[in-house]
Amino acid sequence: MKFTFLFLATTLIISSNAYSQDYEKVQLAFKTSYTNETNGDYSKGVEELKKVYNEDSYEINLRLGWLTYLSGLFTESQAYYNKAITLMPYSIEARLGIVLPASSMGNWNIVIKAYDKILELDPSNSTANYRLGMIYYGKKDYEKSLKYFEKNVNHYPFTYDSLIMYAWCNYFVGKLREAKVLFNKVIMLSPDNASAIEGLALIK
Repeated sequence: MKFTFLFLATTLIISSNAYSQDYEKVQLAFKTSYTNETNGDYSKGVEELKKVYNEDSYEINLRLGWLTYLSGLFTESQAYYNKAITLMPYSIEARLGIVLPASSMGNWNIVIKAYDKILELDPSNSTANYRLGMIYYGKKDYEKSLKYFEKNVNHYPFTYDSLIMYAWCNYFVGKLREAKVLFNKVIMLSPDNASAIEGLALIK
């Protein structure tokens, strides 16, 4: 009995030390990858993390998703981000990450799906609301675009990016009174703003 206890205790100590050593290797790989990224040598950063790669590590997959994206390896980047999402289904950062390679490859269905899921998890997410608003604005679907910018303006009433887009959406859906008020607010925020001045000129 005493021998068994000592054996188990020794095994636990060895396992703990091994885990600690592996953890240190991973930390060093991350640290080196940050230096590589700062120096613009993204491929070396990828190599460092692949040396300690563990498919069950959310953090390594997320980091590799970013570094392979910077390296222009968009398909590989998307695969790493997908693994991160599978490991942490409620992760918003991984979904924001996957839109980078997806948009670079023109996979807009994946981009929209990612933003929709983010808003399902976090309806007030300003980044997802803004970018979906821009996507639908580009498609000239102003009614749909308006609702995303409206959410942001309700939460951030005096922030330029969403405010100017909300003004233009109101203009294009024919809500001229609302658009005029919004364009004037933009000028309060950004004096002599060319876009707002153009909008007011069109309303007059």
